[in-house]
Amino acid sequence: MKTIFYILTLLSLISCTKTPIDDTKKPPTDSVTTERRNPYRWPFSESSIWNMPIGSKAVYVAANLEPASRMTVDEDYIVMTPTEPLMKIYTSNVGWGSGDRCVATGPLLFEAPIPQSWEVSRNTWDGTTPNAGLAVLMTDKRTIKQTQPFAHCTIGGDATSTYSFPDQDIYGDGLYGAHGGSGLSAVGGALRYDELTTTSGPIRHVLKMNVYAAKNLYYDETTKGFRWPAKTADSNASSVYGKLRTTPSVKACRMGALLAIPNTIDINTLNLETQPAKILAQALQDYGAYIVDDTAWDVNAFITEWGPDGRFKVEFEKNWGFTFTTDGSNAWGKDLKKIMAALHVVDNNSESFIGGGGIPRKALAPPFMKMN
Repeated sequence: MKTIFYILTLLSLISCTKTPIDDTKKPPTDSVTTERRNPYRWPFSESSIWNMPIGSKAVYVAANLEPASRMTVDEDYIVMTPTEPLMKIYTSNVGWGSGDRCVATGPLLFEAPIPQSWEVSRNTWDGTTPNAGLAVLMTDKRTIKQTQPFAHCTIGGDATSTYSFPDQDIYGDGLYGAHGGSGLSAVGGALRYDELTTTSGPIRHVLKMNVYAAKNLYYDETTKGFRWPAKTADSNASSVYGKLRTTPSVKACRMGALLAIPNTIDINTLNLETQPAKILAQALQDYGAYIVDDTAWDVNAFITEWGPDGRFKVEFEKNWGFTFTTDGSNAWGKDLKKIMAALHVVDNNSESFIGGGGIPRKALAPPFMKMN
C-alpha cells in the first residue's frame, strides 16, 4: 500500500508541474484563432517578413530621412486570376530606355493567366517609364511568377516584359521578386486596393516603400549599400547613394532597411489630422515598411497595388476625396511629412530576429482558408 501511495503522490506532483513558457515569442492576447485568410489577398506564411510584426526587442536608429518634394506611389502589378486564359508575354529589350515597351523584340518569356481586358500602357500607367513589376499567380494556384517592366498595350493582344525572377510560393516566405533595387517581392508589402479605405480597418501586414537614395541611403565598400533581407543594391549605388545628402549619413539606412515608428512614440502626439494618416502611422509602428527601391528623383513612394481586381490610388481618392500623391501642402501631405520624420530603422532586424525579435506587437497572421 505504501508503494501505491508513493506512486500516486509522485504522479500528482508531476501533473501539477508547469513547463516554463518562453514569453519572448508569445503573441499578444489579440490573437484570433478562428479567423482564416484568403492567400490571394493576404499571402505568405505567418513567419514571412511581409507578415511579421515589430517585436518588443527591436532596436531603433533614427533614419533621419531628408524631406522630399512629393509623396507618391510606385505601383506593383498584382494579378491573382489563376483561371483566366493564358496570355503570352514576349521579351522587350526597351526596359527603362526611350523605346516602345509595347513592341516585342525577343522570344517568349512565359505565359500566364491574365485578363485580356486589363490594359497596361501609356494610356493607363503612371509616368513615362514606371518600374512595372508584375506578380502573377499561375494556374496551379500557388506559384507566383514575377517579371519587370510589364506592358499589355493592346486588348486581345500579347504582353511584353524584360526580366524574369525566381518563382515564389504564395504559401511560402515570399521574400524575393521583381523590385530590382533590392531583389524583394512585387506582391508582399504592397498596399492592396481594398486597404486604407474608410471601412477596411487597420493594416495587418508589413509595408514597403521607395526613397530617394541620393539623399537617404548609405553606401560603403563593406556593406555595398544594402542589408538583409535585400539581396542587392542598385547597380549605381556606389556613385549615387547619399551623394546629395545634406545631413550626416545614417549607416543603418541602406537598401532593405526596415523602417518603423518606435514604440516609445505615442501616435497621438504626432497630431495627425487625417484618418488615413492615422491608420498608416499605426501600421508603420506595428509592422514597419521595407525600403525596396530608389525613386531616382526627389520623391518618396509607398508601394501600392494595381491589377485586374482594382487600383489602390483610385480607391484611395474615392474613399477620402483627395489623392494619395501630394506635395505636402494639404492636411494629408503635412501628415505624411510628420510620419516620414518619425521613421527609424529597426537596426537588429535579421533572418533570426525578424522585426527585431521579442514579443510581437500584434498577433501573427491567421491560418489560410481552403481555396477551391
